[in-house]
Amino acid sequence: MLARKGLLPDGFLLTRLAEDQKQQNRHYRSQKARFITKTGSCNVAHKNIMEQGRFLQDVFTTMVDLKWQHSFLIFTSAFLCSWMLFAMIWWLLAFAHGDLEPRDPDGEPGPVPCVTAIHSFTSAFLFSIEVQVTIGFGGRMVTEECPLAITVLIIQNILGLIINAVMLGCVFMKTAQANRRAETLIFSRNAVIASRNGRPTFMFRVGDLRKSMIISATVQLQVIRRTVTAEGEVIPVCQLDIQVENPLRSNGIFLVSPLIISHTMERGSPLYELSAQSLASEDLEILVILEGVVETTGITMQARTSYTPEEILWGRRFVSIMTEEDGRYCVDYSKFGNTVPVKMSSLSARELDQLRGVQEGDSSSDPINLQGWGLVRAGRGGFRRGGGGASAHQPWYTQSEQPQRETEHRGQKKNKKVRLEVIGRRIEEEDGLGETSD
Repeated sequence: MLARKGLLPDGFLLTRLAEDQKQQNRHYRSQKARFITKTGSCNVAHKNIMEQGRFLQDVFTTMVDLKWQHSFLIFTSAFLCSWMLFAMIWWLLAFAHGDLEPRDPDGEPGPVPCVTAIHSFTSAFLFSIEVQVTIGFGGRMVTEECPLAITVLIIQNILGLIINAVMLGCVFMKTAQANRRAETLIFSRNAVIASRNGRPTFMFRVGDLRKSMIISATVQLQVIRRTVTAEGEVIPVCQLDIQVENPLRSNGIFLVSPLIISHTMERGSPLYELSAQSLASEDLEILVILEGVVETTGITMQARTSYTPEEILWGRRFVSIMTEEDGRYCVDYSKFGNTVPVKMSSLSARELDQLRGVQEGDSSSDPINLQGWGLVRAGRGGFRRGGGGASAHQPWYTQSEQPQRETEHRGQKKNKKVRLEVIGRRIEEEDGLGETSD
């Protein structure tokens, strides 16, 4: 609705809003189930629940969870049933007291009735409505002739107040639910995987359209996938936490402007073995949960979304949407979900670590290459950063002296080895002489 009015562009996802027609068609073609929809609702059906009475033990929460049409139907039925019940009671009181008997208007006045102007069940029903909703038209009223009628009047008023209180509480809780604030929290439609600081990184963008802040906002990531234990047990739904790395280096975020939440795919990450080729065939779902406290109301809110392998783009990154104009920062939400391709390897983080390990092993196996560990001699008593390979600057000593020193160094190692053997023999001989003397 906001997009139709021109307030928001169609380039990003607004939580709790329906997706466009293309996304719906693609969702219908793909029969793969997901736990959290793009709108944040849980896609789980509970069946064969034997103990249905547990829901009646918490009636208020059950009524709040109901849909609006069901809630209105229950409230309307409650009012009608209470009006009909007390209409029957008022009619029975009038009948027992003799107020329904016909009287001659020109004759002598009869006894004082319990309730004036009640001549039929219809008039009793109208009086029941007047009592419960405190309308008081003035034509009917309870007299002091029947104490029982006064008791019924008190009970009906108390019951009517209870029904009104429950109805108002349910309406307030349904309108002030946490997911209502999430209507203005937006997530990027797609997540991306790109190289950041030399490491493959999973990223998505989140933003808040309101000026009121979300206090103590935190972001939590989870991976849902099918796993098999070492004993052969199949776990169809295995939830694994993902460490979030945002600009503040913690799960807490300051959502004053759209942020790119990232996760480095390193050792220990559930996405460590994910590559560009295996991404399409992976059976996983990445859940995003944003929680915080609404600044204006103090109510805890939660916004959710998820990303399937079809919604994760490999080798792309988000474009910048923030600029500085007239001494303040401006956000261009028309580019909220836009991405650009970047140069990135299609290998997984594990394969990249294996390649880097082989290269580091080859460079460290050469004892002459001092640049393998990053430092070379820069002069007397000093070191400097070295490059890699033969193009690095030579140390202060000449190359002619280097082979000679290496030969002397090797000779010293051999002499030390022989000396150790000789010392060992001497120790053995001394031990042998001691035993013979004993």
